[in-house]
Amino acid sequence: MRRDLSARLQLSVSEQALFALQIAVAGGADERLALTLDGGALPAPTELIDELGNRTHLFDCPPGDLTVDYAARVDGRREVPGSDARERLLALRPSRYCPSDRLLFTATREFGDVHGAGARIDAVTRWVRERLLYVGGSSKPTDDAVDTLLLGEGVCRDYAHLVTTLLRALDVPARLVAVYAPGLSPMDFHAVVEAWDGEGWRLVDATGLAPRESMVRIHTGRDAADTAFLTTHHGIVDLTWMQVTAVVDELPQEDWGAVVRLG
Repeated sequence: MRRDLSARLQLSVSEQALFALQIAVAGGADERLALTLDGGALPAPTELIDELGNRTHLFDCPPGDLTVDYAARVDGRREVPGSDARERLLALRPSRYCPSDRLLFTATREFGDVHGAGARIDAVTRWVRERLLYVGGSSKPTDDAVDTLLLGEGVCRDYAHLVTTLLRALDVPARLVAVYAPGLSPMDFHAVVEAWDGEGWRLVDATGLAPRESMVRIHTGRDAADTAFLTTHHGIVDLTWMQVTAVVDELPQEDWGAVVRLG
């Protein structure tokens, strides 16, 4: 399976800013990343790589019109990172957008009679898919899983946060993954969940918007605080335009009952 991926961001920088960019494929690929400011090339950013293979590109940018261009080709499947006990322990703990301690009662009431990690993963994913409405622009960047549950609607990150939170409350390790998702419409960066089923990290997507088999990992973390495609740590910046593309040589047919590993 071959996936061709790209992302183009245009930003207006009003005051010098520090950028943390997370759009590059985890583990590396046949790729290019170019930064231009007012039409002139910027120096290559500093690349930071963590133990999960996550790649963050860090750079300072003076005022001007900034363009970020990324393109990659990914062939075949890849190793799933972070399968040790330490990573599973981290994936059980509450986090900024996944306050599993606050939804312990809800999780127990709804799924307390469901036994086994695999069965709980399936039950929670199905419940969230049926409970929420996918509505673009319905949530705020600061909304957590409790906000999403009360609102009853959201976008992919909200679905992923709620699935992750409920699974952690049921003692099933779960983590958020930002991906490129061929078949997604409208095309954008996408957020899904990996949950530990006792044998490996199972890929689940309660939105049902794209086939899981063709997805490509960008960044893996506790929640969207770790996996955001762009963060500015000082300065004044406006994102004025963005285009994401993800194309696969043959789009697979989704089987929502199948166990899929993101590779």
